[in-house]
Amino acid sequence: MAKKRDSKGRSIGQIGNRYRLVIMNDNTYEEVTSFKLSRMSVYVALSTLFVLLVTITVATVVFTPLRYYIPGYGDLKQRREFIRLKMRTDSLETAINARDQYLNNIKQVINGEFSTSKLDTTTIPIPKVDNSTY
Repeated sequence: MAKKRDSKGRSIGQIGNRYRLVIMNDNTYEEVTSFKLSRMSVYVALSTLFVLLVTITVATVVFTPLRYYIPGYGDLKQRREFIRLKMRTDSLETAINARDQYLNNIKQVINGEFSTSKLDTTTIPIPKVDNSTY
């Protein structure tokens, strides 16, 4: 019966073949240690080592202060402060636009360019900015 071969012509059964790795002393040629390995055991060992290293790296970044050095990763306190400042900026921008519109209307009245036909009833009311909450 013929052995199954993969696309490179090697026998698929070779993955389970056992090999011996011998470590010897270079000066005395004395055998220090030896390992019985197969290709499958080497693949499993390297895969396990890779997964272990990735897990340790991710855990180090996630559970230590190193995460603050990653761009785009901030803490919840900074995010809340950013949202609060964004809301305050929006309200100040609205107040400035309303004030500018009010000043333009005053200038038109002073210059005599204001007429009742140009009266805009959809003007933006000037909001009150309460600085005591900030």
